[in-house]
Amino acid sequence: MAEFVFWLCLFLPLFVYLGYPALLAVCALFRRDDAPTTPTELPRVSIIVAAYNEERNIEAKLCSLLESDYPRERRQIIVASDGSSDATVALARQFARAQGQDEDLQVLDLPRGGKASALNAAVAVADGEILVFSDADILWGRDTLRELVMPFNDPRVGAVGGYVTVASTGKSLAIGDKLYRRYEAWQRRLESRCGCLASADGALQALRRELFQPIPAGVTDDFFLATCASVAGRRIAFAERARASDEGVESSVSQFQRRRRITAQGLHSLVCRRELLNPLRHGLFAIGLFTHKLLRRLVPLLLVPLLLSNLWLWDAGPFYRLCLIAQLGGYALALAGLLGQRRQLPKLLRLAAYVLISLSGITAGIWHFVSGQRYHNWNPQQNR
Repeated sequence: MAEFVFWLCLFLPLFVYLGYPALLAVCALFRRDDAPTTPTELPRVSIIVAAYNEERNIEAKLCSLLESDYPRERRQIIVASDGSSDATVALARQFARAQGQDEDLQVLDLPRGGKASALNAAVAVADGEILVFSDADILWGRDTLRELVMPFNDPRVGAVGGYVTVASTGKSLAIGDKLYRRYEAWQRRLESRCGCLASADGALQALRRELFQPIPAGVTDDFFLATCASVAGRRIAFAERARASDEGVESSVSQFQRRRRITAQGLHSLVCRRELLNPLRHGLFAIGLFTHKLLRRLVPLLLVPLLLSNLWLWDAGPFYRLCLIAQLGGYALALAGLLGQRRQLPKLLRLAAYVLISLSGITAGIWHFVSGQRYHNWNPQQNR
């Protein structure tokens, strides 16, 4: 029995993080990589930025949007302030006047209702055929918008996600964020090639206006928005050349809270989109969704039985002893990384600490979901 538990708890994490991408890589070899062609006429886009107390970031964000090489007459910018209590609204409106963008840059001063409510309100006044969603602390490059909308030249594509990089790794856990984003980009590239990409990074994503569905409270908006395309039978594409930069999360407390929130909301999102998990109807997409969005979140629950069964099997052979030493060594490195966060530690220790905090946050998020709790309001500052 101990051996069965050990091998099951070892196999599933290895399959999720290594085996599944390997299968995608093999599948991608037999898929033609259709490079998107440049459309004859660029579509009208509405860029929506939901903001809550973003006075520190809003002007830099709007600057990066206006510096885009996308034609001004084909672009609308909407800042949706979710009941900000600081100068976010005043600064955004002042910026619009100073830049002569009063008509093209709308600022909505909304009552506090949560991010989903702010996004829904912004979409209601959007006039673009393509809706583009981005966070207030994410900076774009000049060609980000062009690259993001280019895959829509393919009528099969309903939603597109960009590539958000971490600009600096700092001195603590942000190194984990940077490496994880690279891993996610690699996997999304493969999933996009295979036609089973199940989500997009909410900091930079786009959706055809005709496919939009109002976002319910308590879900991850990025997943819900991207799967509006899947529900309609359209593809989600990954635009790797559409890049934006973010700052990694350094604090262990912020990283834990972020993972807990994303996990809980992500599971609620899966419940909302449970019809997409039917492989008879959605084929490879359903399998990718199940593996990427459900099995991956269950991995932390397997680590304790993996360790306990490994302790029981200490005398079963050198392989089991090596596995136990590797596990205990990993936890020791992670604890050392957490205890020494105020100092410049080796990358290995910081990465181990990031993994442990992330897995702990996911476990807490599962409990948050199972216990029926929901997140209604959002506060981006808590995750920085």
